[in-house]
Amino acid sequence: MDTAHPLPLVIVKLGDTFDALRETHGDFEHWIADGLASDTLPIAVIDPRRGDTLPDPAAIAGAVLTGSHAMVSHREDWSEHTAGWLARAVAQGTPVLGICYGHQLLAHALGGEAGDHPRGPEIGTVSVVLEEAAAADPLLGGLPARFAAHAVHWQSALRLPEGAVRLAGSAHDPVHAFRVGDSAWGVQFHPEFDAHAMRDYIDRLAGPLKTAGLDPEALRERVQATGDSAQLLGRFARIAEARQGL
Repeated sequence: MDTAHPLPLVIVKLGDTFDALRETHGDFEHWIADGLASDTLPIAVIDPRRGDTLPDPAAIAGAVLTGSHAMVSHREDWSEHTAGWLARAVAQGTPVLGICYGHQLLAHALGGEAGDHPRGPEIGTVSVVLEEAAAADPLLGGLPARFAAHAVHWQSALRLPEGAVRLAGSAHDPVHAFRVGDSAWGVQFHPEFDAHAMRDYIDRLAGPLKTAGLDPEALRERVQATGDSAQLLGRFARIAEARQGL
């Protein structure tokens, strides 16, 4: 392994945050890069929505797939193309972390199912509970058995791929984290969100949330720090670094 020229850690950008939030706090890829905090791996951002070429999975250290305001079940061309690439990356053992939309796309790409959650949206700071299998997991192992995380989603991974290991859930959604093989993970929650971003999402989605029977003000009041879940990006970067002997 050429440690003098490490392979890049790729952020696959599948969506954008709200314009006003992006202007003041950056976008998904900036928050993720900050959380990865890798001094050894170069970070590259690829946006398949604008026609960027997805790299050979063997030529990257790992990939983080962002969230999106799109829906996996809509099967947009760029999304289906990314799903095919994602399946190849997992087959080659490239470390992969899918976040929210990326989590659902990972399930879909490997033969599972993503679609509207039957109980509607889940948004705000939620309590995520680890399964027993998470204790020995390279990414989630060592986290508290129950920890706070930020979430905002209407769709979910409704059915996991064959052989997938469910690692965590919430009272609303039983699949908040899963692993396929030894190096591909999906997390429904947002480890890259801070409290400001979470409150902004609640405020901007207040109308649809009220329509869904949720109280935006109560959700906003329950927003809290999520230091445990925020660790996952750095942990993933360390996994990608270790695969290259760094």
